[in-house]
Amino acid sequence: MTLEQTDLGPYGDFEADCPARIAVDLFSNSWLTVIVYTLREGPMRPGELRETIGHISQKMLTQTLRRMEGMALVERRRYAEAPPRVEYSLTEPGRDLLGPIFALGAWADRHGDTVRTAMLGELD
Repeated sequence: MTLEQTDLGPYGDFEADCPARIAVDLFSNSWLTVIVYTLREGPMRPGELRETIGHISQKMLTQTLRRMEGMALVERRRYAEAPPRVEYSLTEPGRDLLGPIFALGAWADRHGDTVRTAMLGELD
């Protein structure tokens, strides 16, 4: 397996404005990655998202979607209907996050049991 390393130019290791820190911060919010993954097939209404994801409160879903919209990861589209209808879809940066999400999923598939077993051993 080969790993690609991106040259971060003028940034030092983990400087506050380093793009790599932004990426790590994105993955520290577990709901963000779940929402990106859930929207991979196309636009969804908030109720559909909540039903598909499960175990996410309406408040947390709304907060996360607003944050993601502010980060240009999702686009909110409001339809002039009665009652009003809103859909969220991934933007190009949001769709590009699917690559690392799939890679992390593949890693978890290969090594998750090993890590879980080691963690359980430490708890004994």
